[in-house]
Amino acid sequence: MAFLEIEGLAFTYEDLVMRFDLAVEAGECVGVIGPSGAGKSTLLALIGGFETPIAGSIRVDGRDITALPPAERPVTSLFQDFNLFPHLSVADNVGLGRDPGLRLDADDRAQVAWALGEVGLAGFEARLPGQLSGGERQRVALARSLIRNRPLLLLDEPFAALGPALRAEMLELVDRLRRAQGMTVLLVTHDPNEAARIAARTAFVSAGRVAMFGRTPDVLGSSEPVVRDYLGN
Repeated sequence: MAFLEIEGLAFTYEDLVMRFDLAVEAGECVGVIGPSGAGKSTLLALIGGFETPIAGSIRVDGRDITALPPAERPVTSLFQDFNLFPHLSVADNVGLGRDPGLRLDADDRAQVAWALGEVGLAGFEARLPGQLSGGERQRVALARSLIRNRPLLLLDEPFAALGPALRAEMLELVDRLRRAQGMTVLLVTHDPNEAARIAARTAFVSAGRVAMFGRTPDVLGSSEPVVRDYLGN
């Protein structure tokens, strides 16, 4: 049994009927690539509970989570928008991942400090988001994801607005944290090089379907016309 099992997950957007099937093993990083509008972000939104399917199922570690609200799913999502509150300190922005009302005890505060240390921001607790660089703000968002202690992390192009060097740095950080924490990661990206860097397997999404799924080098080197056209091979 795979850790994440998606079977016949259907969703309709305008005139496109999407239907996803995917099985992801525990602790692995899977890249999700494909043309714009193919359904990559919709797939992650369905797993996260931000969209409602019309059919099919989502199971995590054997548990059916299809009907659960987002807050009750063993899932955390990280988007390109940092979603930081400008009037709250770095520590409080991270602490929201522990309790939305910031009712934090000593253990919670210790977890905030731990998460900031993990992303290289120890000592930044009192700063405001406006005092940080783009890469530092994304690290705060990642720390907030860590402190939620959910086994499945969904990344929807979270580093797209960063420069190449910072993107590479953040990918390496995610990969290190994944290995250290045993998280399972799905990474949506428009850059195949990002999938090649940290994803052992990659799903190619086209027209609302997982058209190909396998080892990342095999997918990126595929002779299938839809993949070749997307990659420009």
